[in-house]
Amino acid sequence: MTTSRRVEIGWPGLGMAVTAELDERNAALAQSLWDALPYRSLQGHALVAGHHLYHVAPIHDLLHVPATYAVDRRTVPDGTIFASRLQHLGIKYGELTEPMPATPIGQIVEADLDVLGEAGRAVWEAVYRTKKPVIAEVRRAGEDAGHRLPRLTVADPEVDALIADVHAETERIWLAPPEELVDLHEGRIPSCAGSYETVLTTLLFVNGETRPLGYACYGGLVRAAYEGMPMESLRQMARILAKTPAEFLGYCGLQTLWAFTGRLFDCLDRIDDRDDFVAVMAHMGLYVNCLGGWNLHLFPWQVGDHLRRVGAFA
Repeated sequence: MTTSRRVEIGWPGLGMAVTAELDERNAALAQSLWDALPYRSLQGHALVAGHHLYHVAPIHDLLHVPATYAVDRRTVPDGTIFASRLQHLGIKYGELTEPMPATPIGQIVEADLDVLGEAGRAVWEAVYRTKKPVIAEVRRAGEDAGHRLPRLTVADPEVDALIADVHAETERIWLAPPEELVDLHEGRIPSCAGSYETVLTTLLFVNGETRPLGYACYGGLVRAAYEGMPMESLRQMARILAKTPAEFLGYCGLQTLWAFTGRLFDCLDRIDDRDDFVAVMAHMGLYVNCLGGWNLHLFPWQVGDHLRRVGAFA
């Protein structure tokens, strides 16, 4: 017999909150969320898939804990909650168009679905137009709100110092936009990246490199380590996958990321323990995913408001 686990997801800046019931469809993922509560995160909104809320969850386990049950998220009821290997906690609140397999872990209670829809529309307005950050609070129902980012440790002093610095920087920018990204979006680019003084082109390429660096590179390396890839191959793949995008992002203004990447490469050959490799890659992943979340929020999507879909195609 399973114990009822109720979670409250609130947006204090909007004056709204909903309650969800976790279930056993993906019990390990649901437990990972439950164990990580409470936390706060920048609330995001899907930009392509439809009526879907998501935020980066500060839960390293989401990168690798296997799912046992997947659905086409277009087909499930509004209010379904998903845990994603992209380190997202997502909520469907209306029509979705992307046929993406997703792993449900719970459901918003029926009485709160109207509030959920209202919150979804308000978050869309914030992401698409106003750029006023909306912070999500996730906690066990009936308990106090709070916030913490997990900190993993390793034996090697140099690697552990890198993790400490990445963790501290992630905490610093978790709920406030990184100055480097703000400068970039306001056209202050020390390298003069952007042909003919353009800024939008640079922003587009920064977005295109940041998301896969977090989702595919660092998230993929964590999963590959858990799935038994040999350590030498893991180190080699880290260099192959991370260097070029991180160097480009450094040129575009994300110098802190590029500095962390250089330190990672300097100590990479000494990381022989699989758990230590997972720890440093998980922290790099969470940091980059945080950068990606802020970049998506700051991006001037409204400049394309005149471009609208002209119809549905079979």
